[in-house]
Amino acid sequence: FGRDHESSQQVWSSEVGYPGDPVYREFYKDLGWEADYDYIKPYIMPHGQRKNTGIKYHKITDRSTGLGEKQLYDPYWAKDKAAEHAGNFMFNRQQQVKHLAAMIERSPIVVSPYDAELFGHWWYEGPWFLDVLLRKSWYDQNTYDMTHLADYLRNHPIQQVCKPSQSSWGYQGFHEYWLNETNTWIYPHLHKATERMIELSRLEARDELEWKALNQAARELLLAQSSDWAFIMRTETMVPYAVRRTRSHLMRFNKLYDDIKLGKIDAGWLEKVEEIDNIFPNINYRVYRRV
Repeated sequence: FGRDHESSQQVWSSEVGYPGDPVYREFYKDLGWEADYDYIKPYIMPHGQRKNTGIKYHKITDRSTGLGEKQLYDPYWAKDKAAEHAGNFMFNRQQQVKHLAAMIERSPIVVSPYDAELFGHWWYEGPWFLDVLLRKSWYDQNTYDMTHLADYLRNHPIQQVCKPSQSSWGYQGFHEYWLNETNTWIYPHLHKATERMIELSRLEARDELEWKALNQAARELLLAQSSDWAFIMRTETMVPYAVRRTRSHLMRFNKLYDDIKLGKIDAGWLEKVEEIDNIFPNINYRVYRRV
């Protein structure tokens, strides 16, 4: 199913979409960077570096104004605006569905996927918008239904099939942000680690310690492969951190690989690494086995 550009842009874009409205909360003006240092020190990084705290008292006001010129945020008016935008979104989808239905002479579907972090993080009022939209879609119109792709397929099993070109949501629709002169060095290491993980997946753990080591190797590979690191290297925001994360996960993976192959797993070291990198607690390393 292809992503609908019109509905996506209305919700996602901070320039022409809803999130850029002047009454909404300003994401980039945070108390962590502006409060008196002695006051905010207990709530920032342990070594004293300032960070976002999530406490933001100002509204967007105007996208062309500097952060120092932002006015105070009022959640009452922001919530009211979110309801207005939900109504506008509903109206636009009604018109869109009517137009498409007349043009293609069948029940159309408008696919509107978004990153979950948009709602409440980048766009603070996003959850309010969703709440009102879902309620209005149920009570205030009968042009369209909110549905799931699987349900749509069950009701309309005959569909044209196509193979999309290689693409991404990134710059110009391709992979330039993840594969360029700033980050190409990581991929030979990631590919080699992937081959090694496939090799490890063919093993049957001889005891609980080896089982833990094999699963931790899978975790370290997944963490090393996180697209965030390559993205950060390209944007040049926190490059040393991204490089450190990539290298540390690869180093841990390679140590686990060597230890498992030699049959000499360092239980104490493994326990520490499990505590540090504890994502996917129920992972099973066998998912890397070739089918």
